Amino acid sequence: MSDATSDAVIEVRDVCYTYMRGTPLARQALTDVNVRINRGELVAIIGRTGSGKSTLIQHFNGLLKPDSGHVLVGGRDIWRKGVALRDIRRQVGLVFQYPEHQLFEETVVADIAFAPRNMGMSQANVDEAVREAMRVVDLDYDALCDRSPFELSGGQKRRVAIAGVLAMRPEVLVLDEPTAGMDPRGREEVLGEIRQLHEAHGYTIVLVSHSMEDVARFAERLIVMDGGTVAMEGSAREVFRRREELVNMGLGVPQVTALMAELAARGLPSTEDVITVDEALRALLPALLGASGRANEGEREGEVGA
Repeated sequence: MSDATSDAVIEVRDVCYTYMRGTPLARQALTDVNVRINRGELVAIIGRTGSGKSTLIQHFNGLLKPDSGHVLVGGRDIWRKGVALRDIRRQVGLVFQYPEHQLFEETVVADIAFAPRNMGMSQANVDEAVREAMRVVDLDYDALCDRSPFELSGGQKRRVAIAGVLAMRPEVLVLDEPTAGMDPRGREEVLGEIRQLHEAHGYTIVLVSHSMEDVARFAERLIVMDGGTVAMEGSAREVFRRREELVNMGLGVPQVTALMAELAARGLPSTEDVITVDEALRALLPALLGASGRANEGEREGEVGA
């Protein structure tokens, strides 16, 4: 099977997957899932815990094998005889949740070099890949190369872990909850790097997240998982319009979206379909300036009357 549309870098077709299949503890995790990731996209996958998000992305590079259905990467069925999973995993890099927990080498450079070295790269290519990966995620090679990764800040540790995957030079970067457990500063650092990877370096990025605010700001398209199936997909604006359905799935909308919907219900104009704080400011500013102008006019009239 190699008839994928040219723009699709990953396609999941009618995939089903069951954990502990054939045992009394069997649990259906994915049912007839169809997903397409286009080259150059930044896509977010959202859903409550247990909805199948992490199970789905582990099919993207062959960490899990479907019970039925097909997974295509670059137009190739990854489970077809003769397809090397090592090549697929180099093409589709996966960064697990809390990746810094997997750091183990004595130095930053050794940790980043581990995966490409084990993929069979020459030492010269490994050195070049490590330097390039550190540059891309804004880690100073000279300042950090010989430091222990365990001495770094939370944001730096996570960027080291991401660099370890980038050093394999993947075409697609898949990140499972990349900001989980981070303080606001660390979150912004990592999200900024992800945006930079996409916009400046052209990576196709798949982002799994519980944060509606983050996906509203960064994702071009959302895929919503519920009960092991794709419940909906579309732009963030299209998805967050379906607030009631999301709530029924145990999800929500960005806080600013909920606030602006309430203001719209109370008659404030131009406040529907807002999904980010910047959009809210732009929508509210005319109303606020108008109210301020009316207040100032009232004060002047009062002074004249006096």
